[in-house]
Amino acid sequence: MRNNPFYIASRYITAKKGSHAVTFITWLAAFAMMVAIASMFVIVSVFSGLEDINRDMIANLHADLTIKSKDGKTLTNIENIQNILKKNKNVDSFSKVIEEKVYIIYKDNGEIAYLRGVDSAYISVNPINKSVIYGAYPSFEFSNEVLMESQLDNRLAIPVNSSQDFATVYMPKAGKGIIQQEDDIFNRKEIYVTGVFPSNDQLNNYILAPIELTQQLLNLPKNAAYQVVIKLKNSDSADNVKSELLKQLNNNVEIKTKSEENAAFWKMINTEKLMIYLIFSLVIFITTFNLAGAVIILQLDKTPQARTLRSLGFTQKDLNKTYFNTGLLIVVIGVALGLIIGSILCYFQIQTNFFMAGENLPFPVRITAINYLVVGAVGLFFGILIAYIFSRKLKS
Repeated sequence: MRNNPFYIASRYITAKKGSHAVTFITWLAAFAMMVAIASMFVIVSVFSGLEDINRDMIANLHADLTIKSKDGKTLTNIENIQNILKKNKNVDSFSKVIEEKVYIIYKDNGEIAYLRGVDSAYISVNPINKSVIYGAYPSFEFSNEVLMESQLDNRLAIPVNSSQDFATVYMPKAGKGIIQQEDDIFNRKEIYVTGVFPSNDQLNNYILAPIELTQQLLNLPKNAAYQVVIKLKNSDSADNVKSELLKQLNNNVEIKTKSEENAAFWKMINTEKLMIYLIFSLVIFITTFNLAGAVIILQLDKTPQARTLRSLGFTQKDLNKTYFNTGLLIVVIGVALGLIIGSILCYFQIQTNFFMAGENLPFPVRITAINYLVVGAVGLFFGILIAYIFSRKLKS
């Protein structure tokens, strides 16, 4: 029927006749909603892209499962752990790891670094060899061949693949007694840098070396390890495999999934994401007050028409519905256009990398269905709430 509240509301939005001021304010409210929605969609899509980058950054730091000792650093009964993992059909590969802080010196330069000793199977768990940007991954023929994080290598100015240039790593000795010379304090080994891998926040100041090097520096037996890192055939089954392994190992070890190893990191990421949602929700909420002004001014401007409608049988409830539907249409138009424009901007960035976060790093963007749902829901919630409240403020 053409005299229903929704039809009349649509006429208020599309009619060319009427007050220019009301028309301007109405479309200004829709434009403000569009800009707010587009901005929120772009920001959350960029944040989704940053999540992917962060996930890739930590992919080479933590495995699907990590086995650690409950008491102390060194795993006991490592042979039993290896035998159980070999028999487990869900385990794709595993590697022994020892990680400690060391002091590294090359000529007059010195740095504190993290030395991660790994066995030759490590690249089957974490394929960091594919990330080497210069030189090569250690061959494991010699225990002093290492792969170094690029910024650490640059600060120390160590030549890569130079048979004449060796750096020295120092590991503090455990024990007691009178210190009479340097050898009483540190174990030390010369290292040869075969290659470098790119820097990121999760692997800053890292050196990867054969596990034999860390065992020698720590005076540990040949089969010793601090951790066993595991790659699963299906990473989604990590929790089930963890429970199974704990039973087989009689709960004598600690096993963590990748998400548990990065619990603090992901908590920080999720907190930042929540803050972004809250901040932009507040921006959209403030923006909807343009809608409140548009609905109130529309009611004042349409007072003569309202009297005519009342004489034709419209009730106050019908008039309120008309003003509410007008506000609803403004919100839907603003949200729809905002999502469309936000999507266009995101696709433009994905295709062109036009906006740069750094010299060689474009702003990452990932468009997901959940982004559409969250942004659209926030815009519609506040818009409908404001339209509902202010459509009942005046009586015609």
